[in-house]
Amino acid sequence: MDQFFNWLSKPMSPEDIDTWNRANNIIPEYCDLFEDFCFSLYYLVRSTYLGHSHGDYNETKIGVTHDEKLTHFKWCWDKTINNFLKENITFSFSENDYDYFESFYLEVFYDQKDKEVREAMEDFFIQLFNRKMSVSKSDIEMFTDLYKTLERSLKI
Repeated sequence: MDQFFNWLSKPMSPEDIDTWNRANNIIPEYCDLFEDFCFSLYYLVRSTYLGHSHGDYNETKIGVTHDEKLTHFKWCWDKTINNFLKENITFSFSENDYDYFESFYLEVFYDQKDKEVREAMEDFFIQLFNRKMSVSKSDIEMFTDLYKTLERSLKI
């Protein structure tokens, strides 16, 4: 089992990364577009969400309901898609693909009690889309999953 984890976490060579990208039809220009999409959504969610502004709710015990979080995410999602549409870039996500993003944001942002984890999202996206950085097999698989989700939603 240790050998498997070592293999999974070992940095890939540039040649292996290039082979992986070619085998998965990873297009550099799409990487840039998908990076823009992810950051646009993230910055909109972060800058318009008021739920974390009251600390841990010790004094008022007032929080944001689950439905309000879902509503906020849906608004940010729709606004991001509409912003790209203004640039003649059309995304049409399946329900499963939308749920993928919604679940990620609920777990890592909206329902996340640890402020450091929420604030690490920007670094997560920076590292995920950094094609000059050394990556492990698990990193490139995570990137490829996100890439394929966005690719199948892009309407050309």
